[in-house]
Amino acid sequence: MTTESAIDPTTEPDAALPVHGHPRPAHAQPDWLFVHALDLEAQGVARKPDGKVMFIDGALPFEWVSASTYRKKNNWEAATLTEIHQESSLRVTPRCPHFGLHPGACGGCKMQHLEASAQVAMKQRVLEDNLWHLGKCKPETMLRPIHGPAWGYRWRARLSVRHVLKKGEVLVGFHERKSRYIADMRSCAILPPHVSALLLPLRALIASLDARDTCPQIELACGDTVTALVLRHLEPLTAGDIDKLHAFSAAHPGVQWWLQPKGPDTVHCISPDTPPLSYSLPEFGITMPFRPTDFTQVNPHINRVLVSRALQWLDAQSNERVIDWFCGLGNFTLPIATCAGSVLGVEGSEALVARARTNHAANSPNAYGQTLAPAQFVARNLFEMTPEMLVADGVADKWLVDPPREGAFALVKALADIHQQRLGQAAESGYVAPSGWQPPTRIVYVSCNPATLARDAGLLVHQAGYRLRAAGVVNMFPHTAHVESMAVFERG
Repeated sequence: MTTESAIDPTTEPDAALPVHGHPRPAHAQPDWLFVHALDLEAQGVARKPDGKVMFIDGALPFEWVSASTYRKKNNWEAATLTEIHQESSLRVTPRCPHFGLHPGACGGCKMQHLEASAQVAMKQRVLEDNLWHLGKCKPETMLRPIHGPAWGYRWRARLSVRHVLKKGEVLVGFHERKSRYIADMRSCAILPPHVSALLLPLRALIASLDARDTCPQIELACGDTVTALVLRHLEPLTAGDIDKLHAFSAAHPGVQWWLQPKGPDTVHCISPDTPPLSYSLPEFGITMPFRPTDFTQVNPHINRVLVSRALQWLDAQSNERVIDWFCGLGNFTLPIATCAGSVLGVEGSEALVARARTNHAANSPNAYGQTLAPAQFVARNLFEMTPEMLVADGVADKWLVDPPREGAFALVKALADIHQQRLGQAAESGYVAPSGWQPPTRIVYVSCNPATLARDAGLLVHQAGYRLRAAGVVNMFPHTAHVESMAVFERG
């Protein structure tokens, strides 16, 4: 049987020969490329007749295309789509006018041209591939993907600001694709509609400020009823500029201005008597106040479903102790406290730990009159975890782990080291955990990086005595290549 690899690169390709099982169009030209896959950066993957791999911006699987190469290496080339000869059924018309490959196009989204369900399917494949190739494990069950609204979902964003003298105007938005320049955005389909409608008024506002040349960014943080805008400014603002910010808030109800003159600890609200910034978890009767610089999930719709699904799998009982590692301001901790006997929340940031304590107190009782289970919050560098430190935190029946992109390697390695010691397979000089300390029976791991999840899953499955019961993707960032996921591990 003839295969693609058997094609002689010195001869003109035969139009009848299939490529990756797909027949060539009868009218196909020799330089046409068949796109057979999509990589992690949402680039189409094709092979030239000589076998060299090409990564093509803007191309989708099952398309016949032409492309222009802009970077060459020995084994691969990077190219930009120039023409589609046979279109994929997965291709859709992007909603955003600033999306595309044209000069000045916004680089905030990479996958608007790919049908939404196909985006989710691609991310699930990425998760499965990472678990198998990096972690050498497969989930017993693939969970149904968690997904929600594909538009207007981004309640957190960092908007760049620049006064462009040559244009005589101020730009506010995301960077152009593969560029340090800011896209000339007049709307944004992934921002909430009320925030998208603010882009042009914000441009006019910044242009009117005395400090228009020293304000490099605006941090957006939306709550349920309040929209916080954090203005980073490199020089002190004049009284006139402050008045203009107040006037902007008055003209746009719900908008709250915060200023950041230096580091994150300098952030302060210019109208402290306004309602607090907060989001709710209605299923659990929880309201979470937060500061605009605190870490919160970008997508509140997905966050609610994620918390609900994670707690279903955790299945904490009233007689059980649960540890929430990387607890933040209590996004999972407080819902866990509605069903567990007690909770320990561990986080690296002292400021977030303090807010988690405050949030726990403010929500006990919750909106349903329920008193939350006792919760302890401690600050600790979880990237320096050891078996001794792990044992010192006491026995927990179950764990919830929600690390940043770096994953939870030190934590799971400490767990694996204890297991290996008890099997007699660790060095004699290693730490010996007391017999009374037992590992959790179940771990629910929420991940924002499939590679580090796979690495940690490999440790848990092959060295810590767990099996990977289930895993699935969480489409927290539609139209981007960012993959969030959740995995469930059980002992034995």
